[in-house]
Amino acid sequence: MKIKLDFHMIKGDGDSSYAKNSSTQGKAILSTKPMVEKATKEICMDLQPRSMVVADLGCSSGANTLLFISEVIAIISEETHASNNNRECPMEVQFFLNDLPNNDFNHNFQLLEQFKQSIVRDCARKGLQHPPYYIAGVPGSFYTRLFPCNSVHIFHSSFSLMWLSQVPDPLDSSMNKGNIYIGVTTPPLVAKLYLHQFEKDFSQFLQTRFIELVPGGKMVLTFLGRKTNDVVHGGGMMNTSLELLSQAMHTLVVEGRVEKEKLDSFNLPMYGPSVDELKQLVQESQLFDIIDILPFDLTFDPIDKLELEESATTITGRPYSIHEAIYR
Repeated sequence: MKIKLDFHMIKGDGDSSYAKNSSTQGKAILSTKPMVEKATKEICMDLQPRSMVVADLGCSSGANTLLFISEVIAIISEETHASNNNRECPMEVQFFLNDLPNNDFNHNFQLLEQFKQSIVRDCARKGLQHPPYYIAGVPGSFYTRLFPCNSVHIFHSSFSLMWLSQVPDPLDSSMNKGNIYIGVTTPPLVAKLYLHQFEKDFSQFLQTRFIELVPGGKMVLTFLGRKTNDVVHGGGMMNTSLELLSQAMHTLVVEGRVEKEKLDSFNLPMYGPSVDELKQLVQESQLFDIIDILPFDLTFDPIDKLELEESATTITGRPYSIHEAIYR
């Protein structure tokens, strides 16, 4: 499979679609609202742009995509009202929705009319005036250049950067038998290959975003990751879920519904980084400062209420910054 061309979440709004099965991702967006609010307000106060550009990387499709946009619009509306901003020309906001070319962008665009009506109602109820805003799609991998130099004020990405640009190379069918990711029986060499691929991809991500951000720009990045450095036993819910999926696929092999050779050759192109791994890569890049890193425990049961366990790290002093949230 060519990831850049073929990979996407299940389209539409049917029972098996991503749009109907992404409540956990929605919880993550709601949980990081304080970080989005802080970044947006700092851009408004420090840079005072005439037109703010906000890019959502790995936007996928459905209500979660528009949830992030509605948060930013609400924050700007409240900030403008609180500061008694009487500029003759109000600040405009350009939103860019990015994902791979086969993403269901049409589903997002079909939701926009209803979305616009809800924004008007919400602002009217609060006695606020929403800023003029515009929404466009940008297909392409976020491991490549997507925007002109110094053009974006805020980058946002939620539950996307654990996806790699490719299956680690040279990982073949003989190296990780019986696993579809890093499992208990995964050889240490395979775990290192996954880490090296993530290091390569995330370093490329940082370099391209640094070029595209305006001076003083912000990034809010939410990862499905882990809190400890033990990649096998400390992977949290991500490892547990994928281990269960691996066992289910083994059952299909036993039943003769899937060929064992195909299972042995299948490895997911994803990696859940630890907090320390992220810190090291950001520091080695010498491009960004980390303002906050907040590890959370996030339940994957859509019925349960969100339970969070939080710790924070703040680093300041450079013209670009990252607000990162780590989930496991």
